Amino acid sequence: MSSILSAKISRCLVFSVFAALLVSCNVSQLNNPYQESEDGRNILYSSFSERPKHLDPAKAYSANEYAFIAQIYEPPYQYHYLKRPYQLVPLTAADMPQIRYYDQGGKQLKGRFADDDVAYSDYLIEIKPGIRFQPHPLFSRDEGGRFLYHHLNEQQLSGIDDLSDFEIRQSRELTAEDYVYQIKRLAHPKVQSPIAEIMKHYIVGFDEFSRQVAEVPKTELKNYAISGVQAVGRYQYRVRIKGKYPQFRFWLAMPFFAPMPWEADAFYQQAGLQEKNITLDWYPVGTGPYFLEENNPNRRMVLAKNPLFHDEFYPHEGEEGDKENELLVDAGKKLPFIERVVYMLEKETIPYWNKFLQGYYDASGIASDSFDQAVQFTGEGDAQLTPMMEEKGIQLQTSVTTSIYYLGFNMLDTVIGGESERARKLRRAISIAIDYEEYIAIFMNGRGVAAQGLLPPGIYGFEEGKAGMNPYVYDWAGGQVQRKSIEEARKLMTEAGYPQGIDPKSGEALTLYFDITSVSVDDRPRMNWFRKQLEKLGIKLIIRATDYNRFQQKMRSGSGQLFLWGWNADYPDPENFFFLLYGPNGKVKHGGENAANYHNRKFDSLFEKMRNMDDGPVRYRIIQQMQAILRRDAPWVFGLHPKDFSLYHSWYKNIKPNLMANNSLKYTRIDASERLKKRRQWNRAQFWPLIVLAALLLVLVVPAVRAYRRRLRESLQ
Repeated sequence: MSSILSAKISRCLVFSVFAALLVSCNVSQLNNPYQESEDGRNILYSSFSERPKHLDPAKAYSANEYAFIAQIYEPPYQYHYLKRPYQLVPLTAADMPQIRYYDQGGKQLKGRFADDDVAYSDYLIEIKPGIRFQPHPLFSRDEGGRFLYHHLNEQQLSGIDDLSDFEIRQSRELTAEDYVYQIKRLAHPKVQSPIAEIMKHYIVGFDEFSRQVAEVPKTELKNYAISGVQAVGRYQYRVRIKGKYPQFRFWLAMPFFAPMPWEADAFYQQAGLQEKNITLDWYPVGTGPYFLEENNPNRRMVLAKNPLFHDEFYPHEGEEGDKENELLVDAGKKLPFIERVVYMLEKETIPYWNKFLQGYYDASGIASDSFDQAVQFTGEGDAQLTPMMEEKGIQLQTSVTTSIYYLGFNMLDTVIGGESERARKLRRAISIAIDYEEYIAIFMNGRGVAAQGLLPPGIYGFEEGKAGMNPYVYDWAGGQVQRKSIEEARKLMTEAGYPQGIDPKSGEALTLYFDITSVSVDDRPRMNWFRKQLEKLGIKLIIRATDYNRFQQKMRSGSGQLFLWGWNADYPDPENFFFLLYGPNGKVKHGGENAANYHNRKFDSLFEKMRNMDDGPVRYRIIQQMQAILRRDAPWVFGLHPKDFSLYHSWYKNIKPNLMANNSLKYTRIDASERLKKRRQWNRAQFWPLIVLAALLLVLVVPAVRAYRRRLRESLQ
């Protein structure tokens, strides 16, 4: 009896151990967040932290929205993926726009003429024939040509909860009228496009059309004409601009000017669909390489390859070094390369980072708490990957953004502002004392470049090296810029009438006020840092933290003194930065973006001459003159240009940061077989803990079994 029982216990133990091992062998990647059927497929995995608010291109204007809609919608032009400086090229357009200039009498201007002679400009755009919209129920018609889903009744609506519930999805060809219709939508007050106020100053008839259709339903827009925008053929349309505005070509590369079929408004305006959240803001429709297959912002969003995408091919040429960096391997191949893009909801950075290291995300930014794990700096200050990252074959891409973050002076202030030499020297002293190189090292993990003027790298007119240096803040030493010594800043303070930082009026330390939005616990070290920078000059800096609305009110009323702000380029032209210090854009007097309220007649005159000029030697010289004036007057401490650090796995191909293009996903290629191999290697189940556990169980159980058998024998005797 005892031997039989002992044998059963032993067999159960052995079977349990083998069962555990067997299960472990069958499930080699217990932590894989994706379905096994996706292994080895040409899918890109990314994430989002919050759902995009708008997917309607007339409304969307933020980076997390553009991440999706730029892959779905196609304006007539785009930025060349590889060439630098950034260069516009046709997308759906057959060629670059034909631009014709006319005088006040309607006569076309030819040959040489002054910019002031131009009363309006015509942009004539021809689109390629044969481009089709993605399949969508809004295009579906019956055999008689009637729309199937434009007049849904209650019975039909009862069976619809999602766009996928519509059985029939058809398409139609893109026409010039679709581009005209979208511009009408930009003008409609009920759409509330963020660029409507800007465009009414440029597009002829835009403001008048906006007033005309203010009470007109969007479904009726196609029946109204806008004088400055019209289709002049099935594949050609014209946009008339007031005066000469060369920067308009950049707007034509933004999703705002992507085509919209009138059928979209007719379909989505049905009350029954809106109640079910089936709207254009939720389900976009375009001609781009991808369409939104799944929109579940509580879990994931999925882009799938558009089956009707027109012919577009990877570029044949780039710039120097692209071939050596294997960026032309796919030259001439049809786009896009990836069949699906899966965006998973990730609200926290640590889980995302761990999944990236396991190979479950293809690319990643670098959060501050993971920076030292990923990147280290050489003695020369160059960033490079840590040995752990290199061992995994991870690639590091860095790029200076077309942005600037600055400390502004209110030029209307009686102490820090004005055009006097005293005030200039005070501002220059502060500019020297605020050591932005130190700021970048301490608070940004080295991810930034100290600004030498208003323009960031990548913008026409930016100069490298000694020629592009700010001589009032830096010296040229050893082949590089070097911040002037604090002694020179103190000397300027004395010349400005504040020896050792003492205000002669009070006999005490000069007190300045720093207006910022509410300070969190994380922000306090930064504010203390700014205090210490001015303490080097003997200046007492008082931080005045308020909520954003109150801060905005201070800026509008001119009651602030020092403040922090920044600007991201809308398009790669110097006009998009210099207008931030153009006098007639002053925030207090005109409500514009010139928060410093800077006004210099010479600078304003040069700006007015430069802004509408075509790029060339004359424009370039004017830009350098403007930079020189700003460096002398110092209305800002020019601060820094942030630097993007991105990590990509070795299977992620055709990586080249493009800070202007939002539609770069179509150029990306994934080596899915390499990814699968490395995922399995990095996430292989470890059996040795189970073996150790089994051995421990044997050590514990066998003596117990023997003791049990012994007691059983004793009881039977």
